Amino acid sequence: MLRRVVVTGLGVVTSLGCELSEFWEKICAGKSGIGPIRRFDCSDFKVTFGGELNGFQLTDHVDLLDKEVRRMDRFVQFGVAAAQKAITSANLDTDQIDADRAGVLIGSGIGGLNEIEQQHNQLFDRGPTKVSPLMIPKLMVNAASGNVSVRWRLRGPCSAVATACASATNAIGDAFRLIQYGQADVMVTGGSEAALTPMGLSGFARMQALSTRNDAPEAASRPFDKDRDGFVMAEGAGVCVIEEYEHAVKRGAPILAELVGYGMSADGSHMTAPDSEGRGAARAMALAIKDAGLDPSAIDYINAHGTSTPLGDVAEIAAIKSILGDHSSKVAVSSTKSQLGHLLGASGGVEFVISALAIRDQLAPPTINLDNPDERCDLDFVPHEARSMEINNIMTNSFGFGGHNACLVLRRPS
Repeated sequence: MLRRVVVTGLGVVTSLGCELSEFWEKICAGKSGIGPIRRFDCSDFKVTFGGELNGFQLTDHVDLLDKEVRRMDRFVQFGVAAAQKAITSANLDTDQIDADRAGVLIGSGIGGLNEIEQQHNQLFDRGPTKVSPLMIPKLMVNAASGNVSVRWRLRGPCSAVATACASATNAIGDAFRLIQYGQADVMVTGGSEAALTPMGLSGFARMQALSTRNDAPEAASRPFDKDRDGFVMAEGAGVCVIEEYEHAVKRGAPILAELVGYGMSADGSHMTAPDSEGRGAARAMALAIKDAGLDPSAIDYINAHGTSTPLGDVAEIAAIKSILGDHSSKVAVSSTKSQLGHLLGASGGVEFVISALAIRDQLAPPTINLDNPDERCDLDFVPHEARSMEINNIMTNSFGFGGHNACLVLRRPS
């Protein structure tokens, strides 16, 4: 018999705040975390804005020495900070649990792009002997997981996932399976990303994937709106603590939600464009709902992938309709990327945190900037304002380049 898995801790590092209460208050108030980029000069770039963490210092969030911080890429720092917040939120004393049965699984779509760019410049400006010996352990995609494991001496399963924008959701789903099947009792899991760099910004802009609404950054991310013109890049991390139900009860942990379903699939059709009919996304949703032992009509709220791209939003709506049928007109659906932008491999982690909070407070967050709905996107998108409602079951979706689809289902704890 599969073991029950519950959510006991949550942590975020985002442009809308790094403290959970502040972050959730701004999400519910429909605030935007999008603004002009300050960390580097992008005046010659086609896109000059994003969901940037201005002034972030890891030592403000975690008790570390400066030399320890210098050994971590920016995406690792985000992941470590979010993990610290999740562990604290869970009231988890890592010295008082069986560390051999506590693991880490943090995803990232790109990894240490900051370090790659910096060391590339060192190589060509000053020569190969000036490349940092720390480059490799800083840039590797598993560096966030590794650093969290080392810092908290967690010796259970430790891995990383890189499935583009589905990375964090796949990471949480894979951690969920490890606990279900008895290979771990506690997992620190989610995603972290720091690709808002000169190379990252210019690369996505050259793909024509980004909104170019430089004159109105806060209005640029507009999922399901007829005037959407691409997604908005953002950075940060979302990490949670999940654990086996009896383990959580025994230590008196706060139980925020129960994780009950996980589904994943591939489009198998294109490296960047979604299947036009959302068939791969629909398979992942169907698998997650079946895994949860639910009828599709039991889903009350969907935290949509909803990136604000012309093709992606339509494909996701087609997928939802194909799985939920008539119930699709009754379910509340919103995209919090309208407020945060797209955190790429970290987006599913932050949206999982939002979903757990939505269950806790029985409140569906809004889709902002939905001023002129696309007639092809005709569901209930909770426009502009958060909504108090009964929420027993939530599905959260993440879809990534390469055709990766991942979905999770959370249930109100009973």
